[in-house]
Amino acid sequence: MNFFNLFKIAYRALLRNKTRAMLTMLGIIIGIASVIAMVSLGQSSTLSINNQISSTGTNLIMVMRASQVQGGVNIGSSSVQTLTEKDVEAVMQRAQNISMASPLVNYSGQLVYGSNNWPGSLQGGNQYLTAIRKYEIENGSNFTDYDVRTYAKVCIIGKTVAENLFPNGEDPIGKSIRVGKIPFRIIGVLASKGQNQMGQDQDDTVIVPFTTIQKRMLAINYVHMIMASAVSEDVAIEAAKEVETIIREQHRIKEGQANDFNVRTQQEMLEMLNTVTGFLTALLAAIASISLIVGGIGIMNIMYVTVTERTKEIGLRMSIGARNSDIKLQFLTESTILSLIGGVIGIVFGLLLSYGASSLLNWPFVLSVHAVALSFVVCAATGIFFGWYPAKKAASLDPINALRYE
Repeated sequence: MNFFNLFKIAYRALLRNKTRAMLTMLGIIIGIASVIAMVSLGQSSTLSINNQISSTGTNLIMVMRASQVQGGVNIGSSSVQTLTEKDVEAVMQRAQNISMASPLVNYSGQLVYGSNNWPGSLQGGNQYLTAIRKYEIENGSNFTDYDVRTYAKVCIIGKTVAENLFPNGEDPIGKSIRVGKIPFRIIGVLASKGQNQMGQDQDDTVIVPFTTIQKRMLAINYVHMIMASAVSEDVAIEAAKEVETIIREQHRIKEGQANDFNVRTQQEMLEMLNTVTGFLTALLAAIASISLIVGGIGIMNIMYVTVTERTKEIGLRMSIGARNSDIKLQFLTESTILSLIGGVIGIVFGLLLSYGASSLLNWPFVLSVHAVALSFVVCAATGIFFGWYPAKKAASLDPINALRYE
């Protein structure tokens, strides 16, 4: 029996029971759609995270205060005062793979302009901070080294701050906003960047000279963090090691002693997040694939019913010369066609579902070609695997007993 005849017989058999065939395919459709959607959304989330981290620069290096331990108890890093402006100067002077570096001092307070106010956060840095953080100044200008050295009360505001303090659309440049009792003159407005990979609004910020926060607001002589930019992404790891070596020497940390600071790169964060999202994607896809097994069991169940219903037909085919292998192939073809049709419908639904979810979450849509190709293989394998035993049972029927079956 050639494959064309096998396909024609299987197709006619399925058409005789359209509703049953559709219900049988439902498990395969749900399983394939779930797997396709989970894999596609996992890749979309990974790409979204990569794009957001890239927007802040994958050559970004951060030096943070290490947690302090007293009596075996971790009391956090808020009281650690080891990072200073001199560390930044040493990195700028001695690090060969660093192009820019800036201290970072943070302050939170209520921003006030006229009758409008907004709870905001101030980032204190030097004139390189905007370039290191990949901020673009849409209007106005950046502050200068002179502003840093003179503790100038100037600031650059983000779009969110501008929209809330100046809701009528007036130009913020030259206006003064107040933080506590200190007025700041706005000299620039940042271009919009949206949310970062943690869901934080990057436009809800005010950038000021770090010395202004140090001397006028917090009365401290240390910095909360150091941010640096490697000359290229290729040397980011080497640059981080170089920064670590320089700051260890600055802090006179002896060999074998633990650092009183931590050095992190964006590439390390990217690898960590990709590992987490990859694991979650695999886990969700594995859970979704359970419905494929349920669908396969449904195919096996229906093929058993089909063999019982068509026992007399099987006996008739055998009596006119059909071999056991022909009967087996006939029922295997039916189960495989059921599975493949369900798989195609499931792929279409899965892609539509992932596209809709990606659009809703504002993620880039990713068409996983490997997942689609693998789905076809899985569908065929499911049809063959779960259809094998019913087909074997049909092929092993005795022709005489089959003809007598009522």
